[in-house]
Amino acid sequence: MNEKQNRSGFVFKTYEAPHQSPFEKLFEIFKELITYTSGDFDEAIDWLRQLDKEYELTTPDYTIDDFIEDLKNKGYIREEIEFGDEGDGSGKGKLSITAKTERAIRKQALEHIFGKIKRSGSGNHKSKGLGIGDEHTGDFRAYQFGDALEKVSVTESLRNAQINNGIGDFSLTEDDLVVEETLHKSQMSTVLMIDISHSMILYGEDRITPAKKVAMALAELITTRYPKDTLEILVFGNDAWPIKIKELPYLKVGPFHTNTVAGLQLAMDMLRRKRNTNKQIFMITDGKPSCLRMPDGQYYKNSNGLDPFITNKCYAMAQQARRLHIPITTFMIAEDPYLMQFIREFTQANRGKAFYTGLKGLGQMIFEDYENNRKKRIS
Repeated sequence: MNEKQNRSGFVFKTYEAPHQSPFEKLFEIFKELITYTSGDFDEAIDWLRQLDKEYELTTPDYTIDDFIEDLKNKGYIREEIEFGDEGDGSGKGKLSITAKTERAIRKQALEHIFGKIKRSGSGNHKSKGLGIGDEHTGDFRAYQFGDALEKVSVTESLRNAQINNGIGDFSLTEDDLVVEETLHKSQMSTVLMIDISHSMILYGEDRITPAKKVAMALAELITTRYPKDTLEILVFGNDAWPIKIKELPYLKVGPFHTNTVAGLQLAMDMLRRKRNTNKQIFMITDGKPSCLRMPDGQYYKNSNGLDPFITNKCYAMAQQARRLHIPITTFMIAEDPYLMQFIREFTQANRGKAFYTGLKGLGQMIFEDYENNRKKRIS
């Protein structure tokens, strides 16, 4: 026998990175830049040209202009006409990203933030309760009257029949039947609140971009792995309003104060319309509540410390959510002691959870909490 055919075991060799075409290499960078520029194609390309000068990303055979042409041909960007003010029909073309690029950005965010996730089966969350479900556990029990026939394990039942009755005179009785245990599948409705007050870009730290990435990753996770769950996203500054998932790449911080109460009111209104039992709110914020909208439509604002008039309203909203069985998980991107104390009291009022975190690891924290909540809260 050939000596080579007898060899077995592992072969170790120097790691070789997967081959990427010039387009694929630039596209990975482009997706990051388009997120940082809030969907501004021209600005993202300007940054890409600067990176190319510094790191020589392209070659004479494949330039940035070639890359832009490929983006057009592959449907990642489109040309829009911006009409002038003269009213003579004149205008200039402007390139912008398409829905295909938005999906690619969400997928990249999922891979970067939740890259360690292992996809499983039909992708719905499991609860802790055994019963009439459709998630297999691998555990078997004796058949009981009322068990659905489709839950009977044919292989295990025939095996029992052979053991109990022999092969020569084969017979299958009720005592031979076994049923595989299954798990109920639960559904979760989640509202993700994102703070877009001005402090999200203060002090030279970009906090809004990581928040956007987390939101995009969570959206991609739910739509691909847990399609029966729902995710709605809202932003809050002086007011609160819902945004669509496709709007996330374009999200920007505004010259706003922080109206946490408005965000919580809108989140609970969204969840009241959901029919399934399991509901939760995730809130990403870095600052204290500093704004309320009064009944007459005027805004009450106070950025100097914690205003009891505002914080008491926040505590009342937390208690209201608790009565509706809606836990609030706060991801606090700040470490000021007095703000952390406010979040502790807010969390106690809701009986929810709080994480005091920087930007690093935020996505993994949210994913793990999402998974844990899905296992604990049973429909």
